[in-house]
Amino acid sequence: MTNRATTRSARGFLLVITTAALTAQAFSTSDISQSGSRGVNNKNLHHSGIQTTTQCQPWRPWSQNQRIARGYSSSSPLHQTRRPGNPITGLFSDMASSISSSLSSTPGKPKFNVDALDQKLNAAVDQASWEDIRTKLGGQQTEEEKAFRSNVEKGIGKASPLNKVRLFDESNSESDIRVTFYRDHASWCPYCQKVWLTLEEKKIPYRIEKVNMRCYGEKTREFKNLQPSGAIPVAIIDGETYNQSNDIIFALEKKFPNKKLLPEDQMGQQDAQQLLRLERSLFSAWMYWLTGSNSAGTKKTFVDTLTQVEKALESSSGGDFFLGKDVSLVDFMFAPFLERMAASMAYFKGFPIRVVKGEKTDFPAVNRWFDAMETLESYHLTKGDFYSHCWDLPPQLGGCTYDISKGEPYTKAINGERTLDGSRGSWDLPLEPHNQGVEPDWDFLGQDEAAAKREAVERLSFNHKAIVRFAARGAGKKGMPPYSAPLSDPNAVPGESVIGSVDTILKLVSSAMLDGVDNQKTTAEMKETAKIIMADGGDEHRDNVIASLAYLRDRIGVPRDMRLPAARQLRAHLNWSIGIILEAK
Repeated sequence: MTNRATTRSARGFLLVITTAALTAQAFSTSDISQSGSRGVNNKNLHHSGIQTTTQCQPWRPWSQNQRIARGYSSSSPLHQTRRPGNPITGLFSDMASSISSSLSSTPGKPKFNVDALDQKLNAAVDQASWEDIRTKLGGQQTEEEKAFRSNVEKGIGKASPLNKVRLFDESNSESDIRVTFYRDHASWCPYCQKVWLTLEEKKIPYRIEKVNMRCYGEKTREFKNLQPSGAIPVAIIDGETYNQSNDIIFALEKKFPNKKLLPEDQMGQQDAQQLLRLERSLFSAWMYWLTGSNSAGTKKTFVDTLTQVEKALESSSGGDFFLGKDVSLVDFMFAPFLERMAASMAYFKGFPIRVVKGEKTDFPAVNRWFDAMETLESYHLTKGDFYSHCWDLPPQLGGCTYDISKGEPYTKAINGERTLDGSRGSWDLPLEPHNQGVEPDWDFLGQDEAAAKREAVERLSFNHKAIVRFAARGAGKKGMPPYSAPLSDPNAVPGESVIGSVDTILKLVSSAMLDGVDNQKTTAEMKETAKIIMADGGDEHRDNVIASLAYLRDRIGVPRDMRLPAARQLRAHLNWSIGIILEAK
């Protein structure tokens, strides 16, 4: 199935899974734009020679017509002609466009009887209830999977972005907690990721408070009182507030010496300091190329600096981490940015860094380092996918420059549009291993395809009422005020007329993931649902249902909502349902 619908955008799926996060939808501007000493702020960029006012190109979300179109048009947001210039100017024009759209896109009264259509669906389609789906899921789950929600609530077992507290095991209690960690709702902030990795690797009990970012929501008064700048991460450790990521990390290392993450000998400390300086050089070179010109010079600067990192890893003694066989804070300083470089350099520049094991690469030591990081449960928790990163970076950086001649095949593959060879949709069933070589599968999870589908069904079914209403925003009214992250719209109004149809389809999608799309009963019910939607609702209702399914599909974020294997399955099964609807007569 190669038909596609709606845009690629910032995600918001888990925002409906956790009610408290309903107002959050995007990546942290945190250290990147709100702090004066840690990130890619204007002061630091100009100091390093990056011209943020003339070289960053504003991000442009797709139009409504592009989102509803049968199949993808050739113009993704990156392919559209854009004005170079100040990103702020672009932001205000986008805001004006969003305001205009919200005034003109108010859902009107349906031209059909919604209740009658919903009743007909219920009578004609013998789909499982959500309770039935949960029961069937429980019959297929492992004991560990069955304990997931209980463990999340208790803060024990494997970590999840859903945790509100982390105790690690039942030998700890909430009275043992000495750390409160303030991080972004969307799990996008690289500076939060550094702290998160440290807490998890050292197994320090902690409490989590989630904070909106300026590109998708307002910060609470309580948080502003704690951190007037609004920057994240913030941590309260033994009653003392730390408001910069590196300060938090080094305080944790000092106050919780149970597992040392820095060398204690002088030579080891000198090596660590030298590597941390190299990390900042790599970061600057990445920013030059990602947000600056596509000149040979900016590329050379990045490649030369990454080659220095490659040599540093090659010379590491006894293991594949930066300081040898054991992970250290040096690895946690590099990890968020190398992860985002691997995604963004492929997507925007057509320059792959992370490759499938066994494939040729100019950076084998960097790839071995990724392999080593992927042995850590702390990294499993915090790792994002290429799609999430490539849509969360532009709103926080003001824009990313795009080399269409080299990046387009990777962009299409990561966005779910086409495989690298152009033969089919990259989010279509059956899924290609490793997205046809673009992004390595997460084999390190030890999770087979059936387990990935169960994870997706668990997330979808657990809070299905809220998720259905969230998806229905795709057929609803834009919210006010608008935010800069593409299609991040926490105040959007759902289209009420599609809720029954979307609910029915999401139940069928869940059944398809548990039983297989080749199950005759499930496929027949999906086809019958599509026929009723078309016959009784008409073209407009069909388009609104498709827009709702695609709205949900495009907002499944990793790691926030689920891990990549589950996200790939849910995205592809939503496309399976969209394809059947589009083919209905």
